[in-house]
Amino acid sequence: MSFSAGDRVLIARCEDDSRAVGKTGEIVDEVLPGPLTQGRWTVKVNFWIGTVLCHSHELSKGD
Repeated sequence: MSFSAGDRVLIARCEDDSRAVGKTGEIVDEVLPGPLTQGRWTVKVNFWIGTVLCHSHELSKGD
């Protein structure tokens, strides 16, 4: 699944930080993820968790 910057997503699973699971976040990336993030999307969650890196299969489109 592909996302765009600003998309709201539900984090169903997150290897990077398990505290993000079940939370809604916002995609930060303006381009498709590449080798630097190992193909993971950058998702801004909230003030306490910050940003996390998630694979496409760990995310679903939010509200």
